[in-house]
Amino acid sequence: MNGLTWARRMMVALALSTSSMALAQEAPAGDDSAAEAGEIIVTAQRREQSLLEVPVAVTALGGDQLAQRGISNSAQLGEAVPNLQINSPYGSTQPNFSLRGIGVANEYNSNQASPVGVYLDDVYLAPRTSHGMGLFDLDRIEVLRGPQGTLFGRNTTGGAINFITRKPNLSGTNGYVQLGYANFDTFTAQGAAEATLAEDVAGVRLAVNYAKGDGQIRNVFPGGRDAASVDTLQGRFSLRVKPIDTLDIVLRAYGGRDRGTQAAVHGLGAFRAGLGFFETNENRIGNNNTDAWGFSTNIALELSDRWSLASITSYDGGKQNLQQAADGSPLDLLDINWSSRYRQFSQELRTNYASDTIDFVGGLFYGWDRNITDNTFNLPLPPAGGFFQHYRQVRKSYAIFGQADITLAERLVLTLGARYTRDRSRYDDAFAFLFVGPVGGPLTPIATTVPCPGVAGTCAYNPAARFALADTNKALTGRIALSYTFDSGTLVYASYNRGYRAGAINGGGYTSSSGIGYIEPERVNAYELGIKGRTDDRVFTYAASAFYYDYSNQQLQDTRAGPVSFLVNAPASEVYGVELETTIQPTDALRINAALGWLKSRYKTLTLQGANLSGNDLPFAPELTGQLGLEWDVAEVAGGKITFAPNVVYSSRQFFSPFNNDNAPRTAQLNSELQQGANAKVNGTLSWSDDRITVRLFANNLFDRKTYGYGLDLRGAGFPYNFLVPSAPRTFGASVRFGF
Repeated sequence: MNGLTWARRMMVALALSTSSMALAQEAPAGDDSAAEAGEIIVTAQRREQSLLEVPVAVTALGGDQLAQRGISNSAQLGEAVPNLQINSPYGSTQPNFSLRGIGVANEYNSNQASPVGVYLDDVYLAPRTSHGMGLFDLDRIEVLRGPQGTLFGRNTTGGAINFITRKPNLSGTNGYVQLGYANFDTFTAQGAAEATLAEDVAGVRLAVNYAKGDGQIRNVFPGGRDAASVDTLQGRFSLRVKPIDTLDIVLRAYGGRDRGTQAAVHGLGAFRAGLGFFETNENRIGNNNTDAWGFSTNIALELSDRWSLASITSYDGGKQNLQQAADGSPLDLLDINWSSRYRQFSQELRTNYASDTIDFVGGLFYGWDRNITDNTFNLPLPPAGGFFQHYRQVRKSYAIFGQADITLAERLVLTLGARYTRDRSRYDDAFAFLFVGPVGGPLTPIATTVPCPGVAGTCAYNPAARFALADTNKALTGRIALSYTFDSGTLVYASYNRGYRAGAINGGGYTSSSGIGYIEPERVNAYELGIKGRTDDRVFTYAASAFYYDYSNQQLQDTRAGPVSFLVNAPASEVYGVELETTIQPTDALRINAALGWLKSRYKTLTLQGANLSGNDLPFAPELTGQLGLEWDVAEVAGGKITFAPNVVYSSRQFFSPFNNDNAPRTAQLNSELQQGANAKVNGTLSWSDDRITVRLFANNLFDRKTYGYGLDLRGAGFPYNFLVPSAPRTFGASVRFGF
């Protein structure tokens, strides 16, 4: 498609979208006074702005809106954000975020960085295991769609998701306690308490979240545990000190752990006979054990009315021990123990300058993260045995960045931004060996496979053998945008963004060192047109964007017989689409929100296992997604209001593999299984609330739609089945919240 043709199509799409008024919701953020005035304050450009003034495609969701939609975990965010898909082979653990078709594709190893940057209070979270967080005591969530190659941390070719927690407001005492119960014998409890130590000077806030419930997928194996259970505990402590008006310091500490059972697997077909969709027959349902903790310090100093400085320092850690029976049968065909330990440190220094004609943000960033992995793969080898894998990965990232919004004329603003990044990565202390031994039992090494250039089992066992590689990438990314604000307040903009994701190494290489090597960085050139605004009476708020991506070197997994996994680049792809968002409030008692995402993605050049996949869709990129919901204050009863809040979430077909319906030559692949057809799910809440108490009934997936959330080719790797993960069945329950 040439640039002129594309531009014409996008302009037509924008014209149709803004005239049809069929766009998605905007949610109130944390500034109460601004929210009351109808303003939504975000920090998408690292400074406070009204959402309607930001020339970026952003969805903002406040804590109350998340509760009304029944969203309690980051893995559910796709139900509220257009063109956002969230998938994982591990259930809600280690979610894979895909925005506008850009994600980790079919990659499942923990050492890969997410192309969609995930942040907690502006702190970049490197390990993907820590992304599967419970959502509690949040001020808001900001989802920025499109590459963020200027102002945000690392690896944001697809976008950025910033979870912003509530901080002490330095006035009075407040808090809440919420208790809930749902089917699958699920008990939930969360709460927060805030105390002001000195008015306008110092305050603390403590928040806790707990959930425990039985498995949602029934296991028919005699004495077997049910899959997809919940067992989580999280806590967060915040201290805010403002000794003088110009100095604001926020210190946070958090910790949490998950101990639920693994996601269910639909695997070997012979053992699916007679089972319902939400049932499995598995002899070894394992645990998804994860731990995460961290500390951060955010210091903001106002030097003058125009200048300010900010420092964000963090140190985080955690671990995962995912015990995954990956065959969905009572046989020991494929049992994996994914075990990794994480550490990370980051430091960002930022300065802001504002005048009548220019707003500038600039700074320095340093990030370090380490992943030490010990994986065990039990395979149907004679005698019982498999492979053990160990490696250490250390990444360092250095960046200098700046962005200026320059007022060229009244209401006409030019944005210029650039970021220079240097990424260094080292993969070392790596070894793997072939062993004999039962699942969960002692391992007896019989042959070294890493380092070993040949077929597994052909190199004698050498306990001292080690393998190491290193790589360095450099990139200049940035942003150019032109925006204009009409007298009515409507904002229109056109932008170009360049995104980058550092080169990566194959974390799945354990049968031979020949498949372990660094591959090229991802790059994306993104062009976007957008419009956002609202009517004078504030009844109708809208936003629309149209985009085109020239996407190169997507990093994806190529699994071959052996089983051997290779990390490869898809040389060239293109993605384009339209997003529409709106809120309509015709009366004080009725609020309607809607979102629509239309997406076309295809590989322009890709060959895997001898199969030409050029023209295939990118995985986890449905062509059409939509959300429609309302909040209706039905009546005033007993001093409170009854609110009915249903919503429906739609997705067209999505593929889980770059192969789509194609199969590699001379293999037993059946890739047509690796997809989920078009589906719609209905959720809803019914609540009564006054100034202090909220009682809520909820139902998610009300009509018990049977859908898959993830699929992986195992037939091509030599197994007689594919790996499919069913999504959650219908859940329903009630909660009561007391505020003080």
